[in-house]
Amino acid sequence: MSKSFRQGQILKLIRSKSISTQDELARELKKIGIPATQVTLSRDIRELGLAKTPEGYRQITKSEAGPTLATLAAEFLLDVRLAQNMVVLKTSPGHANSVAVALDDGEWPEVVGTLAGDDTIVVIAPDNATAESVRQKFLAFLEGTR
Repeated sequence: MSKSFRQGQILKLIRSKSISTQDELARELKKIGIPATQVTLSRDIRELGLAKTPEGYRQITKSEAGPTLATLAAEFLLDVRLAQNMVVLKTSPGHANSVAVALDDGEWPEVVGTLAGDDTIVVIAPDNATAESVRQKFLAFLEGTR
């Protein structure tokens, strides 16, 4: 298992539940099959920019903030299509990646993942009904620009 996978799971855990100690974090990781020593967890916590808050560990430092998803969608989103449990977004050439990154940073709970090319993004939802809900959210971005 890779360091980036472990760190991704740590972020997922601290976002979904209150974890206040490294021991709690180690136990939660062990439950999902990821062994980690105290030294490894200390390094991961530092590298991820986590800090202890009254609610448990939280990520304080974030990667450089760019334009919001709403701004990027208004500027570059051209079309929104539904394909079963996926939403296909068409953007201006060269802008799919930036829109996908903004969507990923938004951490929409209904989005399982995204795949971006040059001018197309595939947004994967867990089921068809959720995909329709995601489609409606993107159509609202388009409505706001007209």
